[in-house]
Amino acid sequence: MNLSPSNQLNLFGHHAEFINFKRLYINKKLPNKILLSGEKGIGKSTLAYHIINYILSYDEDFAYDVKNFKINPDNKSFKLISNKSNPNFISIDINEDKKSIDINQIRHLILTLNKSSFNIKPRLVLIDNIELLNINSVNALLKVLEEPNDNIYFILINNNKKTLPTLKSRCLNYKIHLTTNQSFDITNKILEADYRNSINDEMINDYSTPGTILNLINFASQNDIDLKDINLKDFIKKVIMEKKYKKDQFIKHLLYFLIEIYFRKNISIKNIKLLSKQKYFLNKINDTKIFNLDDESLLMEFEDRVLNG
Repeated sequence: MNLSPSNQLNLFGHHAEFINFKRLYINKKLPNKILLSGEKGIGKSTLAYHIINYILSYDEDFAYDVKNFKINPDNKSFKLISNKSNPNFISIDINEDKKSIDINQIRHLILTLNKSSFNIKPRLVLIDNIELLNINSVNALLKVLEEPNDNIYFILINNNKKTLPTLKSRCLNYKIHLTTNQSFDITNKILEADYRNSINDEMINDYSTPGTILNLINFASQNDIDLKDINLKDFIKKVIMEKKYKKDQFIKHLLYFLIEIYFRKNISIKNIKLLSKQKYFLNKINDTKIFNLDDESLLMEFEDRVLNG
C-alpha cells in the first residue's frame, strides 16, 4: 500500500478547504505563504498535493477533476511530480538519516528559486514537517519568505507542534481538522474495507487519524504482524526491540501515539503507580520531539520501567 501523499489520487475529506483554495486562486487572491496546521495523519499533505495539482494542471490535458476531487494520473504535472522532475514544484522534507531539516536543503531551495523559470506557470514549494526545521534553516527560510519572487507559492505543513513565531507570523495559518467519525470513514474509503476487521481494538482510540491507522496496517503487513491477534503491549515491545522506528518518522510518531494509548487504557485505581510514570514519560516524549533528543534511550527506559516493570 503506497501511502505517500504525492500518490493519493483521491481527496477524501477536506473538500470545503479545497474549494476555498480553488476559489482564492481563480480570483487571484491565493496567499503566497500558506501554513496548514493539524494533527499528523489527517491529510494535510494530501490536500496540499491536490491544490498543487489543480494549479499546475489547470491548462493541461487531463486537468484536475474538480467535481470528484481527483487527480488524473494521465496529466503531465502529476507524472512529473511523481518522477521528481517537475520544474514548477519543489518539495522539502526531513531526510531519512537526519533528525532535522538542515540549512543545506534551504540553501538549495533559495538557489533554485533564484533561477529563471522554464515557463509562465506558478512555482510551488511544499515544506512538510516544518517543526523539524532547525534554527539555522528557519532563519534562512525567513529571508526568502519575506520577499518571495513573483508567481511563487509556499505551502508549509505543521503537525500541531511548536514552531518559531517568526515563521508562523509570515504565513496565513489554516487549521485543518477531522472529527473522529470522519477519520474512520476516510480510513475505510482508502482501504475499501472496514479497518476494524483487521485491527485489535486496543490499537485505536478517538484520536486515531487516517494516517495513523493506515501506517499501522501497512507496517504490520510489511513485518508479517497480525494486528487482530497481537495486543498493544506486545506490539509496542516488538517495535522497540527491533528498532523499527529509527529510519521512519511516521513509525516513530505511531510508536509515541501508541504509548499514550497504552497509558490511557491501563491507568486505574488498581494501577495508580502507572500515573506517575505516565507523567514522566509523556514529558520525556514531548522534550524528545521538541529538542530532537535521543529516542533509543527513552524507549529502552520505557520498556524496562513500564512494559517489564
